[in-house]
Amino acid sequence: MTDFPQHDERRAPRVAFATLGCKVNQYDTQAMIEVFRRHGYELVDFPETADVYVINTCTVTGRADQKSRQLLRRARRQNPAAVTVVVGCLPQANPQAAASLAEADVVIGHRERKALMEAVDEARRRRQAGNVPGPLVRVAPWEPGVVFDETPITAMAGRTRATIKIQEGCNLHCTYCIIPYARGPARSRDPAAVVAEVQRLVAAGYREFVFTGICMGGYGRDLTPPVSLARLVREVAAVPGVARIRLSSVEPTDIDEELLQVVAEPPAAAHLHIPLQSGSNRILVRMGRRYTREKYAAVVARARAVIPDLAVTTDVMVGFPGETEEDFSETSDFVERMGFARIHVFPYSRRPGTPAAEMPGQLSEDVKEARVRVLVALGARLGQRFQEQFLGRVMAVLVEEQRDGQGRLEGLTGNYLRAAFEGDDRFKGELVPVRLLRPEQGVIAGELVAGG
Repeated sequence: MTDFPQHDERRAPRVAFATLGCKVNQYDTQAMIEVFRRHGYELVDFPETADVYVINTCTVTGRADQKSRQLLRRARRQNPAAVTVVVGCLPQANPQAAASLAEADVVIGHRERKALMEAVDEARRRRQAGNVPGPLVRVAPWEPGVVFDETPITAMAGRTRATIKIQEGCNLHCTYCIIPYARGPARSRDPAAVVAEVQRLVAAGYREFVFTGICMGGYGRDLTPPVSLARLVREVAAVPGVARIRLSSVEPTDIDEELLQVVAEPPAAAHLHIPLQSGSNRILVRMGRRYTREKYAAVVARARAVIPDLAVTTDVMVGFPGETEEDFSETSDFVERMGFARIHVFPYSRRPGTPAAEMPGQLSEDVKEARVRVLVALGARLGQRFQEQFLGRVMAVLVEEQRDGQGRLEGLTGNYLRAAFEGDDRFKGELVPVRLLRPEQGVIAGELVAGG
């Protein structure tokens, strides 16, 4: 007979989370953590024994789906008596596949997340009674007119940087992307709610705020009256104690002069993440992207002209259906000309239900992985070239709570360079001047400027 770990009624129940995917998912996990804590749960790390395991899923790629299944099986092995929860994008986009997961006790989509605790309580009662007929499935379809679901947070992992979700959903429907099906239509958060959350987090000691969303550049267009992303940045910048505001990702078609002027001024970070996806105009059309490489280049050139020391980072997809060697060469050449500070490279993943999944010219995994390796190597060279521009310069670094492996203070410049330097704990959470001296593995070694 197997000796299953049992819940001790004398202690608080324990919950563990595993989060896959983007910063929006990280924010959603924090919101769920706070719900569990309000219901008396103790948070533990995922490898520990817990009474409830929550896997906040991503479904952007098939590999992400596979990781969700692996985490679910791992949770079941760690405590066969625990309640296992699969939540987020995978259930919402493909509820049938999620409901078929044998190890899951609760399957819950984005729309039903407010029913999470009710479903967990019911699943725990079932397990305690020895009655586990199958997962409790709570997935409601997206409907027109859905509004932003307010799930405020009061903390975030660490004590320096906090992610703030300002927008949800997407109306673009690029041919490869499952996210509009998982996250629903675009909708924006009330600016007053964003400001109030930032004020709470400033009071808790946070200094940098990373705005995130699924299609964040379109923020505020659905509000009455409409509000621009630039205006929201200005309102948050006026909150006392905000040291830095960073934008996570903005489509090139959403970058206008108003936004550039706001990002050019502190406390906005001199950093824009502008997704490219491909440097081939033919492939951009097949992807359903709404720009050409020429228009993209013009946006980047204007941004660099307006914002001093700007870091431009990007996403590039390789192996899209029909991508020829010539298309890939155009992408590589364009990426090099753009001189990105950092590149996130990923292979195309066939997502059932999207137009691209049915396109002819699907490429082999070997071809895709070979192209990934080429662009990753190019990205490393471009990143080093970007770093070298700032060696010898004094730049403001927001010092993080955790020291690096050598015991040095560590933090980011506004333009996303990671610096490590000697200093005492009183600088944690502060913006300090650091002279950048030499690149090391993953960081730039620097020195605190006298008087900093």
